[in-house]
Order: sequence, then structure tokens, then C-alpha cells
Amino acid sequence: MEEQKTPTLEELQALIEMTNTLNMEIFYWWCIALMICIHAGFLSYEIGASRLKNALAAGVKNILAFGFIVPSVFLLGWAVYNAFPDGLVPRMDAFLAGMPWSDVMGPNVQDNATGIFWAAFAMFAATTGSIMSGAIIERARMSAFIILTIVLGGFLWLLAAAWGWHPEGWLTVKWGYHDVGAAGVVHMIAGFFALAVVMNLGARIGRFNEDGSANAIVGHSMPMSVVGLMLIIVGFFGFLGGCIIYNSGAQWINIYGQPTNLSAFAFNTLMGFAGGLIGAYLTTREPFWMMSGGLVGIISVAPGLDLYHPGLAYLIGMGVAATAPLVNNLLLKFKLDDAVGAFAVHGFGGFAGLVISGIFLAGYPNMNGMAPISFFGQLGGAVVMAALGFIPGYVISYALNKAGLLRVPPHAEERGLDLTEVPAQAYPEWSSMYGESTSVGGEKPVLIAAEPKSA
Repeated sequence: MEEQKTPTLEELQALIEMTNTLNMEIFYWWCIALMICIHAGFLSYEIGASRLKNALAAGVKNILAFGFIVPSVFLLGWAVYNAFPDGLVPRMDAFLAGMPWSDVMGPNVQDNATGIFWAAFAMFAATTGSIMSGAIIERARMSAFIILTIVLGGFLWLLAAAWGWHPEGWLTVKWGYHDVGAAGVVHMIAGFFALAVVMNLGARIGRFNEDGSANAIVGHSMPMSVVGLMLIIVGFFGFLGGCIIYNSGAQWINIYGQPTNLSAFAFNTLMGFAGGLIGAYLTTREPFWMMSGGLVGIISVAPGLDLYHPGLAYLIGMGVAATAPLVNNLLLKFKLDDAVGAFAVHGFGGFAGLVISGIFLAGYPNMNGMAPISFFGQLGGAVVMAALGFIPGYVISYALNKAGLLRVPPHAEERGLDLTEVPAQAYPEWSSMYGESTSVGGEKPVLIAAEPKSA
């Protein structure tokens, strides 16, 4: 028999290091898989929140967002994240290292990290597009949506991440900005961008009366919307898992290099979710808003998932989620038709979460001599994120609107986007029926029947 060779200490060490590297890859691989559930959820709840004549168009928009944003992050977005932590002046070496022709931007057995982290960031980017998508259902042109979602998911979110999620991002280095669960860099960016687009897009036909009162244009399937929202919650465990850094041979760290663990994330994610469910239920009693409130609860505690006491996370989630439907009603006062409450959930939820974290987490030390967490740092970071989402969203949607490219013509909207924009019918066998469902929002529960399809 051939004598077995005893491995050297160096060989054992190399084996351990490679095992840790592979475990890191596996962890993020399954985070990415769970994050795809977020998009299945958005697909379901936006289809359910649409009337029969617009159901398929709402789903197709989400699929196209995924298809366009992922290559946008590959072609430019990843380079933006790596090159702009200092502000608007790029680090050219980092920019070039993130371009598609770089050695690390493809199969490379020497690099187990770039592809897996790029994929996670691409899923965050696709989430921003899906958030904006729901706000503008039933009247936006498909082509305009594609332009807007490429800008939002393929560029703006990566710029926000470079500023507030990069370990050397200027918001963290100078202001002590702390946003481990991406309440600002993902949710606020998308929520404020969506608000800007809604302002230029206008309300759906029949949404408001001459006296300014709002009619509740109802979706055709409340169960589909509620199940979709629950799928988003499932996907959030992958989303938040992607917000923590697997540190080989040592404790987990957050995006800013501070020690943390998945236990902290588990405590506060579930407690924020539960608090959000109850908060929105208390102020609306609506299933749609109850589930949306659960999402608000998670978003509102996301900045401090690693630091909050679970009891505090429950109370924060409850309070912010109880307020979110009131914010949506306030938009209706200004005749702003956010079809699914995207701004109230993501924009307001993220803003409130950042400001509240500045109250409860102020003074917590940062790493490597960077500024500690402060109220003004969190508030300032929230304002930056709001501006970064709102201003480009308003400018681009205003230009599209002036060019007549933002909204479908009235006759197309009345006939339905499934036939005019897709074209196909989601439920052709229901063409002679009127659908009824529970309200998806609005001041008064006025039921508007879904129109029958034309042959």
C-alpha cells in the first residue's frame, strides 16, 4: 500500500481558507435565490392590484425591469458603486476595474467574490425598479417605464450605495451614516423617485372627482396582492442576508465593518414585521395595508437591525406602519395617484426609519476613526437619499411627459393596457364579467367595476 502523506500546516490552512471562501459563496448564492422571491412577490401583488384589463401589463413591466436592470448593473452600475464613494468625482482605477472587460467581471477561478457580490447588488437594483413599477400601473407607457427603471436601478441606486453603503462612502466617513438594511439606499431612492414620476404622470382616469375627492380604483384580486406581499417578506430574508458580510474565520460584520450577527437581524426583522402588521391594521383594517404595513415595519427598523432591542424594533415598526396609510391619504389630498402606496411604504418608511435611528442610535461608535452615528448624520443622509431619488426622477419623467412619451393616450387607458401595450389578455374567459375586489387605497371605499375586455 502506498503510504499516505500527512498534510503540512500550510496545506491545512489553505484548505480551511478555501472552505471558508466556498461557504461565503454558498451563503450569498442562496441569498440571491431568495431575493428573486421579492420579484415574484412584486409580480403577484401588482397584478392583483390592477384591474382585469391591465393585469398582464403590470406583470410584464416587472419582468422587463428585471431583464433591463441586470445588464445595466453589469455594463455600468458595478463600476459606479466602486468608483464614487467620495461623491461625484470618480476613482478612475476602481471605475475601470468594474467595467465589463475587467478580468474579474466574468468566470475567474482566482476570484470567488466579485460575481456573487455583483449578483446580490443586481438584485437590490431590480428591487428599486419593482418598487417604482407599482406606483405607476394602469397608465404609464412600457417604453417610458423601461427608460426610468434603467436610470433608477442601473445607476442611481448604485450611486446611493457608493455614498452610504460603501465602507469608504462619504456619508459614513464624514457623517457617520448608518443604514445596514438599506432603508435609504434602496427604499428611499425608489420611493422618492416613484413620487416624482407620479407627479408628472398624473392620476388614472376616474381616480378623482371634480371636487377633489378620491375614488378607490380597486384591483381585481386582493388575495393575489396579499400573497405577493408575503412573498416579498420571504424574499426580504435574502435581501437582508445580503446586507451582512460573511467574514471568513471571524464574526460577521455589517456593511460598515462593525461586528454583528444573523441573530440580531433575525430578532429585529421579525419584530419589526410583526409590529408593522399590527400598526397598519389598527389604522386601516384593510388586508392590503396590513401586509404593506408589515413591509413598512421591516423598512423602518432596517437602519438599525444590528443594534436595536427587539422590543424597540416592534414599537418602531408599529408606529411607522400605522402612519404610512395616512401619508398615502395625504398624497390623495394633492391628487397624487400612487396606485399601491409605494411612496408611503418605501419612501416615507425609509425616511422615518433613518430619522428614528438617529434618535435611538446616536453616539454609537464607528470603525477606523470614522464619525459616530448622530441624529444630524442620519437626518442629513435621509435628505441626500430623498434628493438623489426625487430630482432625477422628476427631471427625466418631466422630459418624457413633455415629449408625449410618458403616458398612454386616454383611449388606450380606457381600453386597457393589456391590449394596447402588451398585447394580450390575462383572463380572456372573464371578458363578459365585471370584477369586484376590496379597496387598494383611497379616502372612500367607492367600488369601481372592472371594465369588460374588448374582443
